[in-house]
Amino acid sequence: MDLSALTDRRLVLAPGDAGYDDELAGFQTGYAQRPDLVFTATSTDDVVAAVTYAADAGLPIGVQATGHGLPDASAGGVLISTRRLDEVVVDPAARTARVGAGVRWGQVVAAAAEHGLAPLNGSAPSVGAVSYTLGGGLGVLAREFGYAADHVRSLDVVTADGAVRHVTADSEPELFWGLLGGGANLGVVTALEIGLVPVTRLYGGALAFDGREVDPGAVLRAYTAWTETVPDEVTSSLAALVYPDLPMLPEALRGRYLLTVRVAYTGAAAEGERLVAPLRAIGPAHEDSLRELPYTESHTIHSDPDFPHAYYGESRMLGALDGDALERILALTGPAADRMHVVQLNHLGGALARPAANAVPHRDAQWLLRILSPLNGAGGTETAENTAGADRAVLRELYAGAFGEVAPHVLGRSLNFTFAGGDRPEGLYDAETHKRLAGLKVTYDPANLFRRNYNVR
Repeated sequence: MDLSALTDRRLVLAPGDAGYDDELAGFQTGYAQRPDLVFTATSTDDVVAAVTYAADAGLPIGVQATGHGLPDASAGGVLISTRRLDEVVVDPAARTARVGAGVRWGQVVAAAAEHGLAPLNGSAPSVGAVSYTLGGGLGVLAREFGYAADHVRSLDVVTADGAVRHVTADSEPELFWGLLGGGANLGVVTALEIGLVPVTRLYGGALAFDGREVDPGAVLRAYTAWTETVPDEVTSSLAALVYPDLPMLPEALRGRYLLTVRVAYTGAAAEGERLVAPLRAIGPAHEDSLRELPYTESHTIHSDPDFPHAYYGESRMLGALDGDALERILALTGPAADRMHVVQLNHLGGALARPAANAVPHRDAQWLLRILSPLNGAGGTETAENTAGADRAVLRELYAGAFGEVAPHVLGRSLNFTFAGGDRPEGLYDAETHKRLAGLKVTYDPANLFRRNYNVR
């Protein structure tokens, strides 16, 4: 395939070209990406050209919008950068939004809010809306409305044969099923049409306890007991971490070991106050930001970091809880650890357990357990990559011990919260879902071009 037209428009970049490194830069800095060519797509036609070129040359394809969920370091092949496909169009009458592949959730939240609506976004406004949704999408309102993937009306996708397909549950039901939950395995999704919900405000925020002043085990037990009493309209999580003693952090956080309960509730503020009263009774709070807030401020509930950095992380979907095992995990990752680890426990159930026409698995899980750790070394140089590789080995051993504590209750892993490198698909899907996805691979990507991901082979 002749790339001269795209090259003349500076839409194809090779190592050494001006802009090559900038195009590869993303949120995750721990894994080096050094493709032979980067296609900087500004239209669906550019994506078709990239896929056709890669297919003709037999090259693997990776896709990147914001770079939050890179599966691993890689060299060679083709990377399709979709960040410029960033159009958002809201249809207030239909309560839908058309979202381009490069759109971040903050853009969708702002556009929907103008019409008294909200998307089923995650906790971080900088995350790409499309890639998040293709992985399932566990959002701020998840227990009330389910996964973001459950609310997709249609997808525009370029498959390995270079065809542009408008896919709905009626037009191509099996492909529709596999795209939603299958990540980037079946093609390059250039746009989604998603359903919106009539939410303009929340009762929510964070309630943090100092783990050196309040028993961490007591906080954990009180939180998990509390979740048994709340309605599906309450979505919550518990996070535990030791903040480093660094000057760039607020004085109130430096060196603190905080256990923070994050809450989002769509009901009335007065009822929200009643619901959280047992949490406030746990003990003196280091921080209490529970309040009524506009949905446009929903990201402040979690206050996720918004700057690029190197990280390693894994997850387990749990069918039940073992409180003693969780306390041992907190001890392993808390103040006695040699670095900061973020442990998060998400309460699932509610609408997340309802069946849907997509490949999002493990719907019988009651909890999601996540651990995320800063990664020493960044993937931009060979020396840094070697450092990061050695550090990943250390973290892999620690995580094996931590997740081993809850092994009897593990149903699998979560695609959206797997940052461990190695593109391992094990545990991401149950056996039947994996079999169906593998069958779709044979049909739509028999050469496995789309393998720079958590690859279903």
